[in-house]
Formats: sequence, structure tokens, C-alpha cells
Amino acid sequence: MDEVIVKGAAGARVAPNLADYASAHAGFSWDAARRELDGLPGGRGLNIAHEAVDRHAAGPQRDKLAIRWLPREGARRDLTFADLAAHSNRFANVLAGLGVKPGERVYLLTGRIPELYFAALGTWKAKAVLCTLFSAFGPEPVRARMAIGEAKVLVTTASLYQKKIAPIRASLPKLEHVLIAGEGAASIPGTLDYAALAAKASDRWAIPATDPEDMSTLHFTSGTTGTPKGAVHVHGAVVAHYMTGKLALDLHADDVFWCTADPGWVTGTSYGIIAPLANGVTSIVDEADFDATRWYEILEREQVSVWYTAPTAIRMMMKAGLDLARARRLPRLRFLASVGEPLNPEAVRWGVQAFGLPFHDNWWQTETGGIMIANFASMDIRPGSMGRPMPGIEAALVEAKKDAPVRVIEEAGVEGEIALRAPWPSMFRGYLNEPERYAKCFADGWYLSGDLAKRDADGYFWFVGRKDDVIKTSGHLIGPFEVESVLMEHPAVAEAGVIGKPDPVAGELVKAFVSLKVGFQADEELRRALLAHARKRLGAVVAPKEIEFSPGLPKTRSGKIMRRLLKARELGLPEGDTSTLE
Repeated sequence: MDEVIVKGAAGARVAPNLADYASAHAGFSWDAARRELDGLPGGRGLNIAHEAVDRHAAGPQRDKLAIRWLPREGARRDLTFADLAAHSNRFANVLAGLGVKPGERVYLLTGRIPELYFAALGTWKAKAVLCTLFSAFGPEPVRARMAIGEAKVLVTTASLYQKKIAPIRASLPKLEHVLIAGEGAASIPGTLDYAALAAKASDRWAIPATDPEDMSTLHFTSGTTGTPKGAVHVHGAVVAHYMTGKLALDLHADDVFWCTADPGWVTGTSYGIIAPLANGVTSIVDEADFDATRWYEILEREQVSVWYTAPTAIRMMMKAGLDLARARRLPRLRFLASVGEPLNPEAVRWGVQAFGLPFHDNWWQTETGGIMIANFASMDIRPGSMGRPMPGIEAALVEAKKDAPVRVIEEAGVEGEIALRAPWPSMFRGYLNEPERYAKCFADGWYLSGDLAKRDADGYFWFVGRKDDVIKTSGHLIGPFEVESVLMEHPAVAEAGVIGKPDPVAGELVKAFVSLKVGFQADEELRRALLAHARKRLGAVVAPKEIEFSPGLPKTRSGKIMRRLLKARELGLPEGDTSTLE
């Protein structure tokens, strides 16, 4: 916790939106943040699509580039705010023509194609509820999520329909309309042609009055076991998306922003669609999957200035070596941020080596709807720390026991559960049809996140692990993230996952699963070297007692290492919900 990458507002390439943390925090109010947005004309409420697109399309930014779409192959496609307004209006009219009413659910199962963005914005304009699905899901995860949300409309592609929907459609009686985007739309019985419907629809649409508490989005999140949970979000969340984009990601009007997350996940919706558009910023959307060389080409050719990506992608780029990064000229790149899981200190340092810039980690969850704790542009970085709370967010570490008041931990360096004082604009408003499950997330006015952390004397938060991931060995509590981060310091290690393995004497032993970088051999000599490295850095109690080499680690499709799956496989236990497994 002693290492600091000194920054400060004075050395920034552009003046940070949040120049002084203390004053920004002290003077912040969500009401004032709301006044930076327009609201619907005539005081008719707050709608995400109006704030993201229509208010820009109706003003001087009408012809500004909003999204630059990069297909897997072929020519890129530029979409202005006026273009997005017209295309999303057409889709809102399509939904109206199909009889879709406010509150009914519209599901999107596509790759990162323009129709996804048109449909998302048009769904919000029609006051229907948006539910995005990751296109790599298998039929059963798709069926479960569509059944829970009672899908009425689905937008997908011909190939995804045949692979994912055709086998399950008979089990979805509430699904009335399937729209096929792209090629092959006319050849599938029982479906509608997206392009044909949109071509006939008007490009004019008046957004109905929208209460900020109207349901806007249903995001699914998987628990350790059991069925997926549908986290309910509302139109008022756009205030937090706008403000976190402005303050945590430091978005400025002339930025070119690239969020690499797929809109099938909450990050790809909140920060791949809403936040950049609400801030009037140009976004890059790449249809293709990860490829290190392609990503460097995009950063260079598109002159990306703010880049928001995942630790898994960063580690894969680290694995590809520094030469690829240093071969590119990236004069506009000024802010790097990470999302999805805690960012190991080594990855923060690698950002400085590769780009001359550190990665800025931040912390939030599907349930929080937006960034809650962040490393801000003007703030010194402490590698391995998730940063400090957003202005407008009261975050604390607490001890929460059943049938006892929540105790706030005031002392620095003491582990506790991250808790947020409710409410805030992007806070989820429920788990769909599961009120008891939702109620268990709150106590004494606090949202209890289930994540454990420590806080240092300067207010920086440091991730320890999920409550159910923490290892108890010989009376000590050990966070797997700390052990994983130290293993990653070794030049041979690309990724590490750490679990507790039952032991009759210690209770649990620390076991690490390690994936190696190219050029290193998994042998007994390297195993001993890694054990010695960990003991030297962590001490004998915390260091792993066992190391197992693995060609890859199980991860969710959003990039989180699935430690509970490592543990289940180690112990021969049921694997539980694996629908999000990469």
C-alpha cells in the first residue's frame, strides 16, 4: 500500500473535470447534477434516450459524430447524434406498431451491430424495458433470462436465432415478436424483418412523459448458486451515468472514447451507450472480438483519448508483450480505466511502461448501476487500490451481523464489507419478482455489497474479496486478490486464481492456480520459484501452499475469474450456475 504514482491536476494534459477531490465531494449534490441535464420538454420527466441523444440532436451537436462503428471486415460507419435520433425514433415506432406497451420487455441478442444501439435507444423512447443478452450465451442461459423477464419482443440475427432461439422458442409463450436484423431476415418463418419494419416506420417520435422512477432496464447478474437475478434499473439512473462519465472517466467534449465492454453486460450499457452519449462524446464501437494487434490499431487510427477496458484484456495485452504497445503512436491517449474485477498492481504499472499512463481502477456492481469508487484523473494512484468514493456517494466499511445493528468500521486497515448509503440515482430498485432477496441487500439504510475491503488512512479503498471467497487459515483471514496480485508480479505469470482448500489442521490451505506467459515452462523448478516468491512477499501464513499450473482460468464473459468454480472443481462439488462462464 506504500507505492504511489504521483499525478495531480497540474500535470494533466487537459484540466480534469474533478480538479480537487475534497472540494468536489463536499460541494456535490445529485439535485445539482440533475440540473445539468435537460429533462423532457415541458417538465414531463426524465428519459435516458432524451438525455443521451435527442437533446444533442436538437441542438448544435446535431451533426457531431456520436458512434463510429468498426465492422469485423469492411468500411466503418459513422453515426451522428441526428442519425441516432432518427434510427431510434423508427424503432420506437416499430414497437408501437407491434402493440408494445410501457413496461413490457424488449430483449436484444446480437453482436455489437448498429441495430443494437438503435433498438436500445428506441426501447427507452417507447418506455419499454431494455434487456440485453450476451451473444455468446448458450440457449439455456438465454431461455432462463427471457423467461424471468417475460420477454415480449426479441431483436436478434439470423444465425443467432437458429443457434440460440429456435431450440427454445416453444418454451417462451410470452415471446410474441422476433425481429431479425441483418442478412437472412426474410428466410426464417415466424420472424419479422427488422430492416423492412424500420424502413416503413416514421423517423419522428415524441417521447411520452417519463417518471424518473419508471423502469428502464433489466440487467441480469448471476449469484454463486441458483438462477440469475434480474436487477431493476430506472430512467433516473442517467443522472449517475452522466456524472460518473464526467467525473470518474473524465470525459470531455472533444474526447474519442472506447469502452470495450459488450452491451450484453451492464458496463457495455451504462458506459458503452449511456454515459458517453449523455456527455456528448464520440464513441468507438468495435464489432470484432479481442485481438491485441487490432486493438492497438484502433487506439492509434481512431485517436482514442479515453479507454475503458477490463483487467482480463489488459492481462492479455501484457501477455503479448511491450513491443506491440511501443510500436504505436498514441499522442491523444490520456486516460486509461479498468472495470469488471479488481485490477492487479502489476497491470497498473504495466500501463505506465506501455503507454506512459497508469490504468485507473474503479469499483461498482450490476446492482449499483454505475461507478461508486474510483481513481480520478487528478488523484495520485496507489496500484491495487480501487480509489475513493464518487462525489455524492457515502461509502463505508461495515460489520453486518444477523439481528444486530450495522457497525461502521472507523479504523484504517481493518477489513469490512463495502456498504453504500442508500439511495443514489443508479441504485437498483429491486430484483424482479424477488422482494425478499432484494430486502436482504439492505440494513439500517446501507446497501450491503458482499465485497470485502480495507481502507487506508487517506481514504483509499483496497479490495480483499467476496465474502464467500475469503480464505480462513490457521485463524487468519486471507483475501485471494492479494495473493493473486503478488503471483502476477513474477515475470512468468499471466493470470492467477486463488482458493481455500479444506485442511484438517489449518481449516483451509491457500491454493493457487496459475496460467503462464508464452515462453515459460510449467515444471517443478518454476513451481518452487513461485512458492518462494510468494513466501518472500507475503509471509508463510498468507503465501500459497500449493500451486497448480493451468493453461487458462475459468472466467465469466465479463472477465472475472470464477474462484468458486475453481473450488468446486478442486473439491468435486456441483458447479452451480455456469451460464456466464466464458
